[in-house]
Amino acid sequence: MTKISVSTPTLLAAVIAGILVSTATLATVAADANDAADASDAGSSSRKHRDADGKEDALEEITVQSQRSTPEMAREAQKQAPNLINLTTAEEMQKLPDVNTGEAIRRVPGISLETDTGEGRYINIRGLDADLNSTTFGGLRLPPTNNSSPSGAGRAVAFDSIPIGFVGAIKVTKSNLPEQDAEALGGTIDITPKTAPTDGKPFAEIKLGGGEELLRHTWITDLSGSAGTRFGGPSGGYQPFSVLVLASVYTDRRGVDDAEAGFIDNQPGGVPDKAYAGFEQRYYNYHRERHGYGADLGWAPDEDNKYFVRYYDAGYSETVSRNLLSWNLAGAPAVDPNNPSGFIDTSTFSKKLRDEKEYLDSKVAEIGGKNVFSDNVLDYHVGYTKGTYYKPYDYNSTFDNSALANVAYDNTTRPNWPALKVLPGTASNGTVAVNPADPTGYALTSIGTQTVHSDDHEWGIGANLALPTHFTDRSDEEFKFGINARIRNKTGSQSSFNVSPSAIVALPLTSASYGNNVNFYQDHYANGPQIDAAVVRAAYAAALAAGDVVGDPVGNALADVHDKEDVYAAYGQYQFGYGPLGIIAGLRVEKTKATYGGFKADTSGSASSAGCPILDPTPPATHVCAVTGDRSYTDFFPTAQARYEFTPDLIGRLALSSTIARPGFEQVTASTVVDGNGDTRTGNPNLKPTKATGLDLAIEKYLPHAGIASLGFFAKDIKDYIVTNASQVAGGQQNTGGNLGIVKLISFANAPTAHLYGLEANFVEHFSDILPGPLGGLGVSANWTWVQSKYRVPVTDATTGLASGTRDSVLPSSSRNTANAELLYDMNGVSVTLGAYYTSKNIFGVGGSAALDIWTQERLSVDFGSQYKITEPFSVYLNAKNLTNTALKLTEGPGPNRVIQREFYGVTLQFGGTYKF
Repeated sequence: MTKISVSTPTLLAAVIAGILVSTATLATVAADANDAADASDAGSSSRKHRDADGKEDALEEITVQSQRSTPEMAREAQKQAPNLINLTTAEEMQKLPDVNTGEAIRRVPGISLETDTGEGRYINIRGLDADLNSTTFGGLRLPPTNNSSPSGAGRAVAFDSIPIGFVGAIKVTKSNLPEQDAEALGGTIDITPKTAPTDGKPFAEIKLGGGEELLRHTWITDLSGSAGTRFGGPSGGYQPFSVLVLASVYTDRRGVDDAEAGFIDNQPGGVPDKAYAGFEQRYYNYHRERHGYGADLGWAPDEDNKYFVRYYDAGYSETVSRNLLSWNLAGAPAVDPNNPSGFIDTSTFSKKLRDEKEYLDSKVAEIGGKNVFSDNVLDYHVGYTKGTYYKPYDYNSTFDNSALANVAYDNTTRPNWPALKVLPGTASNGTVAVNPADPTGYALTSIGTQTVHSDDHEWGIGANLALPTHFTDRSDEEFKFGINARIRNKTGSQSSFNVSPSAIVALPLTSASYGNNVNFYQDHYANGPQIDAAVVRAAYAAALAAGDVVGDPVGNALADVHDKEDVYAAYGQYQFGYGPLGIIAGLRVEKTKATYGGFKADTSGSASSAGCPILDPTPPATHVCAVTGDRSYTDFFPTAQARYEFTPDLIGRLALSSTIARPGFEQVTASTVVDGNGDTRTGNPNLKPTKATGLDLAIEKYLPHAGIASLGFFAKDIKDYIVTNASQVAGGQQNTGGNLGIVKLISFANAPTAHLYGLEANFVEHFSDILPGPLGGLGVSANWTWVQSKYRVPVTDATTGLASGTRDSVLPSSSRNTANAELLYDMNGVSVTLGAYYTSKNIFGVGGSAALDIWTQERLSVDFGSQYKITEPFSVYLNAKNLTNTALKLTEGPGPNRVIQREFYGVTLQFGGTYKF
């Protein structure tokens, strides 16, 4: 792809001169996508104006009336917008069994979804990973709650913590305006909260639901409610005050069947290809309790003056129980003489339990207002957002069976279902025949726990002024200016504790297990009885009382993070046009001042003990030194976008925009963090921010009943893309966590350049005006996104671990194809939707070579949703999620047969009723 490089004056002149080819009559639909609570940095707005037919700005209607926004309103807002956006409403989100906001957003064109534990979590936009996106709630930027993210930057918002019941509408912006925060290299996802009614009529909406997750036959509870009204004025007159309250609870006990493997990858050393270093049978039980509550208060003494205050809280608590059987292979395989597709080796066995609890929470508080004077509009806000992650405990225990066994395994014949078995023992190598699932012979060898806490909060302050002008014939012509600041602080701490090896009591597993043998993974694997978490906790408590628990002072210090990042911005933009042509152009300036604080270990002996205390005296003594990195830089972001109305329902668009993605706190800090799984992440304080220039071309045909047919081309030229280098290892000296299981090692670097381009198509059609009678309720919806990406990454020498060159790769999280398809029926109170979502494979983590990249394989999932309106206010629903029992499958290399992780979750059924008035 040709690199896009153009100066600001040239860029603006080229766009304006190249498009100003018509001076036809004034466009019938005015464009204004900048409402008070919906524009950049929480609070941008412009005056309400009408088109030639008196129709109000549809995007403003979406914002103000989000409680009951219709698909028709959303489509009209997309049509009117001066830039490229997609909108979806609460009404549309309720048609399929999407549990959280992320699962609903994946239905939008250009979106792909990263899943975890069977639920949607992170959103990728047009092949760019989730850490490159901006996520706002009512305009306020949301900090992340979950410390982890696919690329390791820790900036991505985990959408599984945001319940759908909070949402009035969702807007995805794909070409930034100057008024919007420039930190949106992938795009901006703005969640419009439900708001109080504008018509003065009270309303209430109640949902009572349940269901079952079939893999473990566990129950679901789904309860939500919202209510609002206006008050304070004379009976039958204008009501200046408004109030809305809402709350929701969703609980489940999802099971996950998982199998994971690590490959030796030493073919030059004579090891056969696909030989295992280890294999793990993982049986998970999760208990998640999701919550959400909030309130929105408004005061509008008249039409020209409006004020609001709002507060929302959403998140979840989750307990995790993971019973694991590990085949600890010796790593000296030979081809099985009885099966050319298999291997023989020797192995010991371990049974492990992870017993963990975590809390994730997002808080949003905002106060602001809008004043109209002489058609000028001033809006302002002060907001506070906070993302919190807290893990009070993470007990990890290991019971080892040291008996050596001959084993045979075959991971080639059916790579999705590796077959492993124990062979008869032989005296020549001292092996015996054991049953790995039998608790007999296992004894406790290690036990520890970990607490983690992170707090990421931000103050947002801003003001915007829109001034109508009349230099051209556009009714929406205006100059707009604004200033804002985002003051952000992030702290993180970790405390790890382990029972001293010398103090471990050889507790037999037969005294710490319960139940019968667990067969799982569709009866392919047997794990034996479950480990009793209460017995393990009691063993840890006894060791703690005896003074036999030791901390990890070096690891804990290295995980301590104190970061501050402030962004100050000012912008100016001019919206104008000639006849059917609308143009918006301007410039945004952002000043970044940041301090990233962490700690670094030093074993060289040169560190000063005064400034770098010795936290581990074991030779060579380990000093831990505070490391602080100050960063300050100023960036300019020009934008020019054009909208051409060939006919009232046929719109052409051209956009040039520029954006930035700052390094993630977890990437840029000079810290090394080991989590409860033993996964190790090392930051790089020399990282540069990633910047991009984007080009968009689109043609859109708007159809009746919220239909559309559109095709678009997009491209981005990216500089200093941040590479996540990840490798999967099975124990060894590289694993600083001391976990002898399968872990990931993660580090970061800048790639000089990256390129991305693609196509995006969308088609929605309802046949009520085409097909007769009951067939008129039919409709179809389909979208497809094709992405081609490329960047250069370092090649790591497998022996030395040092860089030995570069290679080309596709961008991480960049799926070549993503598609949605829905078959719809809506008539006479019956609404039925069958929806399919597909995404092709993409790179999850970059390895030292193409063969060692970690790939997420392609996924196809099918969902079913149905509703029946018994009476006007009362409806019942029946949904089925994940009818295809789609597995999350990760492989080493792009091919499908070197499977390192494959997990599935079963089908989820939901049913219940809703009451609305």
